[in-house]
Amino acid sequence: MHRILLDVDTGVDDALAIAYAVRSSDLDVIGITTCFGNVPVDRATRNTLHVLERLGATEIPVAMGEAAPLFHPSKEAYPAQFHGENGLGDLAFPDPAGKPVSTSAAAFMVDQIRRYPKQVTLICVGPLTNLAAAILQAPEITTLVRQVIIMGGAVEVAGNRRMHAEANVYSDPEAAQLVFQSGAPITLVGLDVTMQTELKLEDIQRWRELNSDLAGFLADITSCYIEGYRQAYGDRTGCALHDPLAVAVAIDPSLVAVQPMVLQVDLEGVHSYGRTVADLRPRCTDQPNVNVCTSVDAKRFQEHFMGTLMS
Repeated sequence: MHRILLDVDTGVDDALAIAYAVRSSDLDVIGITTCFGNVPVDRATRNTLHVLERLGATEIPVAMGEAAPLFHPSKEAYPAQFHGENGLGDLAFPDPAGKPVSTSAAAFMVDQIRRYPKQVTLICVGPLTNLAAAILQAPEITTLVRQVIIMGGAVEVAGNRRMHAEANVYSDPEAAQLVFQSGAPITLVGLDVTMQTELKLEDIQRWRELNSDLAGFLADITSCYIEGYRQAYGDRTGCALHDPLAVAVAIDPSLVAVQPMVLQVDLEGVHSYGRTVADLRPRCTDQPNVNVCTSVDAKRFQEHFMGTLMS
């Protein structure tokens, strides 16, 4: 097992990613940090604590992080169409018994990476605000972290928050640019690969047949997510497994093919603000800064994901 730290903005696919990581025998989840994104940060923290209670994993510390982008106000409303107003399909549930630790998310990241040099994999599946704040606080963590796996960006495909921009990067483009240029060892799990995955209603019916509290909860929240996809895309019969795929890359990197690229975030374009821009020229001589996932063995990933959650 290797140590991972999850950075989340807990909506539905974050909850699936948390469950996948906690249930994996290959990963040791040493902590979870929360950020604004799918929902406000206090709601993301509450949702995370609730998911951990459902998993019987309340020993995992949760640190609450940034409530807004580092350098400007939030740009738009939260994506309730997909995640519900509360981020978990609008299911009613009591306040979790657990509380976040007193340390901020950025400070928690720094502490864990310093404590376990070259041993911690950061899996970031929300806006990159917490990680950017941590790098500003302690730049040396970029050389101490084992790997940074980011669910974000759309390099050669359309965006999902804007026609040109993926939601996590668009939520705080300046933070994403700071992280991409930091020198950290980054693998980008973007829409180029996550949209090739699909969890269907018949898949979550298998969870319902388990007749367990956790499986029923996951099925209920994912049903809301799938309905959001149906309304948004029309031609899809399920939902993409964005955040769980980032966890899968930590478990088994052979699930994806990667290509080193020179990658930046557009911070100035009127119609392209927040776009992840790669230098795709065959003779680019600049030093690549991000390993971009370009293809995925979706069938093998989905089988492993379902098998882990049903074990």
